[in-house]
Amino acid sequence: MSEHNKRHKGRGSVNNIDGRFNEFQRTEVDDGWFHSEVSPLSTEVSEETPRKIISRNQSPDLPFQQTINPYRGCEHGCIYCYARPTHAYLGLSPGLDFETKLTVKPNAADLLRHELMAKNYQCSILSLGANTDPYQPIERDHKITRQIFKVMLEFSHPVNIVTKSSMIERDIDILKQLAEKQLVHVQLSITTLDKTLARKLEPRASSPQRRLQTISTLKGNGIPVSVLIAPVIPVLTDTELEAIIDASAKAGASNIDYIFVRLPREVSPLFNDWLHSHYPDKAEHVMNRIKDSRNGKTNDPRFGFRLEGQGFYADMIKKRFNVAVKKYPKNQSSLVLRTDLFHKPSKQMDLF
Repeated sequence: MSEHNKRHKGRGSVNNIDGRFNEFQRTEVDDGWFHSEVSPLSTEVSEETPRKIISRNQSPDLPFQQTINPYRGCEHGCIYCYARPTHAYLGLSPGLDFETKLTVKPNAADLLRHELMAKNYQCSILSLGANTDPYQPIERDHKITRQIFKVMLEFSHPVNIVTKSSMIERDIDILKQLAEKQLVHVQLSITTLDKTLARKLEPRASSPQRRLQTISTLKGNGIPVSVLIAPVIPVLTDTELEAIIDASAKAGASNIDYIFVRLPREVSPLFNDWLHSHYPDKAEHVMNRIKDSRNGKTNDPRFGFRLEGQGFYADMIKKRFNVAVKKYPKNQSSLVLRTDLFHKPSKQMDLF
């Protein structure tokens, strides 16, 4: 790794590589002028006003076809995040730009209400957190996710939430009302129980121990919560698989699942640089094991393979997972969210 690639405190990526749509691709060369001290990077937030807020997919790998992303980019800075390449569409880097140059959608709740009121709208589960975390730090000030949940409650619309943040506890008052109607499911994503490793992998996300506490808090308030071990990273985190399952079950997770690491597009070189910066002695081993499980590459986008991988190593992870979760049969219940309660509020209600 070049000396030009330096660690910025509180940030995941060690560089700011060009996006694939850039006209020119730059190569960093160490000329001896760079030193280890680098200035902290501040978070820049801009606004956009999209015409629509609901995105749709036809992926057979996912249990939902509709998603909402209140933000572009994610301040959590998870180095392995598969959503990083989306920043290239903005002409920004999937590296440090992804976690420092963020976009908010202040009209998201109004757009959602408008789209749900459409005559041809058919209710199906909406998912938040499929691309960037709805509870990343800037949500504390903008509260867009909370506004969206108010609309969900107004329409009795089912919602699935994926997050790494304990900030979700702030909205327990709304989530409890959704849970009473069987309209909400929360997935807490946990990658590792090692605080030191977590701070490097996902620098601005809640600590693993804090997330476990959030699981207990949500369960105690009658809000269905499960755990997604994501991603499982060979050599770095795979040895913790059973420990994470055990801790999650004891915290009260109603269901536990996992996703094997995948490194699409620019995420692959970003992750490789991160490895050589933080764990140079393990870097080659980690990357080789990922390729062993991704058909010789670092990403295999084919449906049926992209979430679990394939090959001996991926099969071993799957078998270990299946054996471990069998110890907790009470924690493997599935939740079916209701869609039959969906209704469009009377326009007269807008007067109040």
